[in-house]
Amino acid sequence: MFKIVKRKEMAGGNMVLNEIEAPIIARKARPGQFVILRANETGERIPMTLADLDTEKGTITIIFSVVGRSTVLFSELQEGDYYQDVVGPLGKPTEIGMVGTAICVGGGTGVAVLYPIAKMLKTMGNRVISIIGARCEELIILREEIERVSDELLICTDNGSVGRNAQVTELLQEFLAKETPGVVIAIGPVAMMKRVSDITRPLNIKTIVSLNPIMIDGTGMCGSCRVEVGGAVKFACVDGPEFDGHEVDFDQLMQRLQAFRDEEKQSLDACGGAKVHRCKMEEEIASNDPGKANETPVAQVKAA
Repeated sequence: MFKIVKRKEMAGGNMVLNEIEAPIIARKARPGQFVILRANETGERIPMTLADLDTEKGTITIIFSVVGRSTVLFSELQEGDYYQDVVGPLGKPTEIGMVGTAICVGGGTGVAVLYPIAKMLKTMGNRVISIIGARCEELIILREEIERVSDELLICTDNGSVGRNAQVTELLQEFLAKETPGVVIAIGPVAMMKRVSDITRPLNIKTIVSLNPIMIDGTGMCGSCRVEVGGAVKFACVDGPEFDGHEVDFDQLMQRLQAFRDEEKQSLDACGGAKVHRCKMEEEIASNDPGKANETPVAQVKAA
């Protein structure tokens, strides 16, 4: 049993932070890795990428969107309650050394995954430029935490309620027009990671993306997280979740994310039809491809 020692609602209750007692995992985990959680004996096993860890307190932190049956169940757990199971650390950690300048691009709950990576890069002595975005100011998470580990923080929102009225890719392009960084790390909606990779590819800038949105089983057994990287089949959970963005077949990945759309819709309906935001970049991609116009939105975090 793994005790929740801190619970915080974020983004108007649409996201929840849980700090969980897990001393062995906290000692071994590294930025970029994930854990699998189960709320109770009948609950689903849900992979969650770590948002933070504290080796002294022996705790790990996760942040999740409340979008389906299992995440609703997670959100009902209060401070002092327990998760039945927490397994990890799983996946390969972020492997980035001294690169000079690193640009960290995060969208939605991807900012939670980005934060420990940005912190690690700053601790190593890199110059960290962070670009984060969301629909509106209320949905910007970890703003102060990201700002503390960044040399410069750029914020944008769809409605201009805070920062620029723009997309994260626009701010990235503006920065790249002035300076070439050693690496770009992009974590968030798949459409956003695809667009970032398309921008940096012709500039030959190393780009790392996290494919945690496609993970289900988390151990490589179900095969649902198969993705083609550099022409070879990889499993996001055991070979990743981080990959070279220039080698990921994003079109195939976005199709695979639709595999359980009917089941996800049923799960959402059962929980009262929780609203899942569709990334603006997904809408643009769909508008340029009539075959995708009626597809179910690709949620950044699965409707578990």
